[in-house]
Amino acid sequence: MKNSGRYIILFVTLTIAGSVIWYLRSIVGYLLISWVLSLLGQPFFRLYKKIKIGKFRINRNIAAGMTILSFLIIISLIIALFVPMILTQARTISEVDFTAVWQSLEEPIAQTNQRMIDAGLLDPNKASPLESLQTEVTDQAGSMISNVFGSVLSITSSLIIGLFSLVFMTFFFLREDGLMQNFLAAFVPNELEQKLFKALDDIQNLLTRYFVGVFGQITIVTLVVTLGLSILGVENALLIAFFAALVNVIPYLGPLIGATFGVFIAITSNLEMDFYTQMLPMIGKVMIVFAFMQMLDNFVLQPVIFSTSVKAHPLEIFIIILIGAQIYDIIGMVLAIPTYTVIRVIAQTFLIQFKVVQRMTKRLNKDEAN
Repeated sequence: MKNSGRYIILFVTLTIAGSVIWYLRSIVGYLLISWVLSLLGQPFFRLYKKIKIGKFRINRNIAAGMTILSFLIIISLIIALFVPMILTQARTISEVDFTAVWQSLEEPIAQTNQRMIDAGLLDPNKASPLESLQTEVTDQAGSMISNVFGSVLSITSSLIIGLFSLVFMTFFFLREDGLMQNFLAAFVPNELEQKLFKALDDIQNLLTRYFVGVFGQITIVTLVVTLGLSILGVENALLIAFFAALVNVIPYLGPLIGATFGVFIAITSNLEMDFYTQMLPMIGKVMIVFAFMQMLDNFVLQPVIFSTSVKAHPLEIFIIILIGAQIYDIIGMVLAIPTYTVIRVIAQTFLIQFKVVQRMTKRLNKDEAN
C-alpha cells in the first residue's frame, strides 16, 4: 500500500512537471540547446583556459567568451560562404517564368498522360494529376514567392531574440561547472542528488556522442554530395549538398526534401536546356548522387550514430520518431531521438524497478557492464 502511494505521488509529480515543461517549452528549449552548445564547446573552452601570456592567464569568463566567439566565427564563415549563392539562386528563381517552364514540359507531360490513359489508369474525360499540378503551380508560384519574402522580417526578429538568448545562456553554462546539475538538484530531495548527478553525466555523455555524430553526418553528406554532383557537372553542387545535409537530420523525410530541392535547383538553373537531351540526363545524375548518399547514410552513417550514441534498437527509433512527428511535426521528429535518450537515462536511474524500464534500458545497461 505504501509503495502504491509512492507511485501515485511520483506519477502526479511527473505529470505536473511535464505539463509545466510543455507550457514553457520555448524557454526549456533555449536552456537545453544552450546546455548542448556548452557541451560541444568544452574542447574550445579547455584549450583557451590553458593559454598563458607572461603572467596573464585566461580566466573562465574570457575562455567562455572566446568559445562563444569561436562559434560565431564558424557560423559567420558558413553564412559568408553560402548566403551569396542563396541570394543568387533566389534572384534566379524570382525571375523564373513558371508558365514558360510548364510550356517546355507540356510535351513530356502529355506523353505521360497518354501512356496512363492507354494503361487504363486515367479517365480521358478528366484532368490528369499532372495537368492539375501544372495549373496549381502556375497560379500559385508568384504568390508563394512573395509570401516567402514577406515572412523574412518576422523570421529575422525571432532569430535575433533566439540568438541573444542562446549566447547569454551558453556563456553561463560554459563559465560555471555543474550549473545545470546544481539547478536541477534544487528540485530533488537530498538523498536523490547523487542519482541525479549520475543521470546527468550519462545524459551528457550520450548527447555529446549523438551530436558529434550528427555533425560528422552533416559533414560527410556535404562532402559526398558535393563531390558527386561536381564530378557529374551539376551546377551549385555545394549549395545543394549543404542544404541536403542539413535537412538530412530530419528522419526519413529529410533525404526526400534534399533530393527534391536538388532537382528543383538543377532545373531552375538550366531552363535553357532541351528537356530530353540535356535536362532529363541532368536530373538523372542528381537522383543517382542522392540515391548513393541515401544508401551510405542508411547502411553506414545512421547505424554508427544510433548504435554507438543513443544505444537503441532501430524499431525503437522508428516508433519514437513517429511519436515525435505526431506531437510536434518536423521539429518533433528532429528532437525525438535526443529526447528519448534523456527519458531512458532518467527512467534507468529512478524507475529501474519497473519491468518496462528494464527492457527499455537494457542496451544502456549492457554498455555500462562493458
